[in-house]
Amino acid sequence: MKIMMIAPKTSTFINFRGDLMKAISEKENEIVAVCPEGGFEDTLKELGARCVLISLKKNSTTILDNLAYLNHLTEIIKQEKPDKIFAYTIKPVIFGSIAAKRAKVKEMYSMITGLGYVYAVESFKTKILQLICGIGYKIAFKYNKKVIFQNKDDIEEFVQRKYLKKEKCELVDGSGVNMDRFKRNPLPEGNTFLMVSRILKQKGVREYFEAAKIVKEKYPDTKFLYVGAEDKTQLALNLDEVRSEFLDSGIIDYCGESNDVPSYIAKSTCFVLPSYYREGVPRTLLEALAMGRPILTTDTVGCRETVKEGVNGFFVPVKDSKALAEKMIYMIEHREELEKMSDASYNYCKERFDVNIINKRMLEIMEI
Repeated sequence: MKIMMIAPKTSTFINFRGDLMKAISEKENEIVAVCPEGGFEDTLKELGARCVLISLKKNSTTILDNLAYLNHLTEIIKQEKPDKIFAYTIKPVIFGSIAAKRAKVKEMYSMITGLGYVYAVESFKTKILQLICGIGYKIAFKYNKKVIFQNKDDIEEFVQRKYLKKEKCELVDGSGVNMDRFKRNPLPEGNTFLMVSRILKQKGVREYFEAAKIVKEKYPDTKFLYVGAEDKTQLALNLDEVRSEFLDSGIIDYCGESNDVPSYIAKSTCFVLPSYYREGVPRTLLEALAMGRPILTTDTVGCRETVKEGVNGFFVPVKDSKALAEKMIYMIEHREELEKMSDASYNYCKERFDVNIINKRMLEIMEI
């Protein structure tokens, strides 16, 4: 059987779907990975996939760019003649579904990995984008056999907006995490908090920085690590605006983007993500759970899936750096509870978020 997988970005495709590709390949299926960036062909081959490059301007809203992507996708699908197609994120889902219909492929599967900034921010622009995306989703989902979601909230919202009917929806617990790569290790000495995310305002980056400043006044030896890539969208937090107050002053140890997140998690005693972005289930939280880290996050869509309140971590209100700082101080002053939370995080991950559990469910849904 030939399976086509349509990705929005090659590097994250490998990181987030690599184990799924392996699982599909191990069943002696042929995989065609339609990706926008070259240079990863050998890695994809090791995962069992053949790469086909396609131009994708991810953030472009022009009709010409999107038509070009749709037409190229259609050509590729007609040429490859896959038995099934799997796509995720807005453009691959919408245009992949329409292209599949045009190329007469009957089995199309889409995954919604969170609703992102379009549904996280209320503005005139995002309302227009929601309208456009809604029309696109409604058309696309007509041609899908199943649509896979990562949390119940997104299913309810899409059904309420009448993008699709509930019987077409399937639920999995995020993308899963490879617990062989993100191995459990003991909590280090001292107190080190870690946040890993793109530098977006809605991820709660500023709140993390402000909370760190409050905690540092009481416990100056506490360390605050931040790992993340700078973002060029309108939702980005401009680091130059906070550099002197938080970075140059030594409150935040900014580590930049990293391909070795496990090494940073290993240095931490608690993982923080005060997000109010429309997440699926944040992969960074799953990685932290796998390595046995207590969690501080918000009781918001996607994030709430990862915490049992008071058992493996705590929820904090959105946009509330003071409340976040209070929970950080609590963790510093109750070190004995962190060890229990560490065990709880690891066990919770093993029971629910192990990538082998997720991929088994994915294969069942797609009947592979």
